[in-house]
Amino acid sequence: MKAAVQPAGGAPRALAWPVSIGEAARRAGVSARMVRHYESLGLVAGVARTDSGYRQYTAADVHGLRFIRRARDLGFSMEEIAGLLALWQDRSRASSQVKRIAQVHIEDLNERIAAMQAMQRSLQTLVSCCHGDERPDCPILDDLAGEPAPPRH
Repeated sequence: MKAAVQPAGGAPRALAWPVSIGEAARRAGVSARMVRHYESLGLVAGVARTDSGYRQYTAADVHGLRFIRRARDLGFSMEEIAGLLALWQDRSRASSQVKRIAQVHIEDLNERIAAMQAMQRSLQTLVSCCHGDERPDCPILDDLAGEPAPPRH
């Protein structure tokens, strides 16, 4: 898929492939540092290099980087992303395998949401116990220090 760009003072031209790491990162919406990180984890493999050692990314490589970014946006772990990438590249896979990974991830998200809501309730209780005045007494700090909060008046 080629997109047109407008060079300075000229007509639009088609984007050329392969591209440098910086351009691949820009097109995928990630940083070059993250591209290198994904490569170190084996999520992006087989990237060609020039004779001088510069990485050269194809449209397929950038598409894979976008896949990784979207999976990260949805909170999948790197291990889960590796599994999803393998399934994405395996056209003979059953969609039930992908659905199972997503369902397990939803269960994990629900557990983390419940834990965060419990933290929020605890913090709301502590805030309601704090007078928020000029006195040094603070039930929030007492709780963080492991001291029981004084009874509320």
